[in-house]
Amino acid sequence: MERITVNPRILGGKPIIEGTRISVEFILDLLASDVSEEDILADYPHLNREDIRACLRYAARCYRNEVYLEVKPTT
Repeated sequence: MERITVNPRILGGKPIIEGTRISVEFILDLLASDVSEEDILADYPHLNREDIRACLRYAARCYRNEVYLEVKPTT
């Protein structure tokens, strides 16, 4: 996938934005915490909007392959 890479020597093999040590997980956590794209780009000027979009595409593609099971509570 473009812009996202995995290297076992960087962050234990977590998916990262290519050429950085910034993980997809970190960017998703920021977005989920209501940090705006503008704020992310201001704090990390070596990133661009396409990097953030690549993180979202990566997450969407991973989520697409999930399998859901109904879990019933035990009493």
